[in-house]
Amino acid sequence: MASGALSARGTGTGAGRGGGRPSGPPGRSRARAWLYLLPALVVYVGFAIYSAAGTVWFSLLDWDGVRPPTWAGAANYVRVLTDPLLAEAILNGLTLIVFFSFVPIAVGLLLTGLLLGRVRTGMTFFRTVFFLPQVLPLVAVGITWRWLYSDGGMVNRMLESVGLGALTRAWLGDYHFALIALGLIGTWCMSGLCMVLFMSGAQRIDPALNEAAAIDGAGPLRRFWYVTLPGLRREIGIAAVITTIAALASFDLVFVTTNGGPAGQTNVPALLVYRLAFNEGSIGGASALAVVLTLIVIVLVSAIRFLTREDR
Repeated sequence: MASGALSARGTGTGAGRGGGRPSGPPGRSRARAWLYLLPALVVYVGFAIYSAAGTVWFSLLDWDGVRPPTWAGAANYVRVLTDPLLAEAILNGLTLIVFFSFVPIAVGLLLTGLLLGRVRTGMTFFRTVFFLPQVLPLVAVGITWRWLYSDGGMVNRMLESVGLGALTRAWLGDYHFALIALGLIGTWCMSGLCMVLFMSGAQRIDPALNEAAAIDGAGPLRRFWYVTLPGLRREIGIAAVITTIAALASFDLVFVTTNGGPAGQTNVPALLVYRLAFNEGSIGGASALAVVLTLIVIVLVSAIRFLTREDR
């Protein structure tokens, strides 16, 4: 009997080892995993890491892309930080964050609060309509809004129809309102994306929390503020990161609508990177501005992730 028990124990132990550990040496499994990752790693290193390192190197050179480069050191960075045109472009990019990120997040939360729990039929229709700007090419969006903002465009016609004809103007050509008008296009583009993210996040919140709050006498507004909004912390962080990067990296929309005008009021870093590199032949200056823009994005994204982490 003892030998039978020992035999059974040995059989069970062997089965447990066979079922709990992968077959083959661990080193071979790791090598196989790296072999599967190698194609993607080569592409990432070639197109991301190598390109980033090359940009940093070019930012230290005085080069027009044709003649042999000369060493410039930190001169290009000094120019970025001291040139009023470049500093104003960075400030404009930070201003666009308000319209591309803060306002769309607020609008997305408002739409989520209005649609959540009230609209059952046609939810796919609402999501499609609000998300539509995300699937449209920004060049087409810019051309359309340039026509809407023109003297005879729909925006001015709507103002005239409600008795506000005194406010009409060529919005994208106005020195004081061009940046705001451009930012509102970004608000229109990003609000639907934020709403879709928040609606998806709201669906993973335990319905029992809302039911308990309703039993305690909390109205819809208090339930949204104390139950839904805290549950959307992760989605708000994701939306803030995406929209902030879109604001600072905006090029095609600005290029098509205003091209930096009037009088440089809508210049943004990405547009000046293009101009410095291809119009002025300053590869070093363009690279330095690109590096500064990248550092700003990293700092802002890191701050957003810290403020919206769920363990706070």
